[in-house]
Amino acid sequence: MGEHLKWKVLSSEYIYKESWFTARKDTCEKPDGTLVKNYYVFEFPEWATAFPVTDEGKIIMVRQYRHALGEVCIELPGGCVDDTDENFEDAIRREMLEETGYVFETVHYLGHISANPSTNSNLMHMFVATGGKKMQEQQLDQNEEIEVFEISFEELFQLLEEKRIVQSMHMSTIFYALRYLEKMTLH
Repeated sequence: MGEHLKWKVLSSEYIYKESWFTARKDTCEKPDGTLVKNYYVFEFPEWATAFPVTDEGKIIMVRQYRHALGEVCIELPGGCVDDTDENFEDAIRREMLEETGYVFETVHYLGHISANPSTNSNLMHMFVATGGKKMQEQQLDQNEEIEVFEISFEELFQLLEEKRIVQSMHMSTIFYALRYLEKMTLH
């Protein structure tokens, strides 16, 4: 479906390579034969995030400074899928344990989305995790300073009403998790 719309990549040149960010410049041919030169693509590792709920029915959220925006943001836990992760569920379980210290009884895959399919080559994999219990202290990376806090569903709805969660991929995860948990109805 829609395969006739795909572009053919004629050449790719890497202009920057680092473990968490790679930029390349492609030359492509559209189906009508038109050339597209200097199309820039950003390559990132796959990402995973979760809507985590404790065994007491509280939602685990995090606050952290996001330098590109220059703001402290309210977010869901998550991060990059590592080469050592066996699958996306292992990745999000590891990320939640490292960032929050919580282990979850069940983790359910909600699907994947793209931050920007016109420039980014990766996907973010969304999960809902339930039955969370605090098992250890955080194990953060060198540049991570993450504050963990628990909120009720009512407090979450207030944050949403006030538009206090600016991370759009996390908003998508919240939407799909609430639908899965039947906390939200669409009319």
